[in-house]
Amino acid sequence: MDTTISIPLDATTAQVYFAASSHDQQKMQILLRLRLRELADLPRQSLSEVMDAIGAQAEARGLTAEILEDILRDE
Repeated sequence: MDTTISIPLDATTAQVYFAASSHDQQKMQILLRLRLRELADLPRQSLSEVMDAIGAQAEARGLTAEILEDILRDE
């Protein structure tokens, strides 16, 4: 039996989902289910470990403190 949950999304993502055919919506639901199961199987990490990993990935991709400040200032 399926259980329904609510997940907050940005407006663009929600619009894409609602504009899709019911068949494509079902595909998206299946992909999300699979991805959530994959995430559940990952080793548990603390919030600081996750944040450190995200920071390291962003830095490896060229994000600097100055660029981040500019991005945050623009919003």
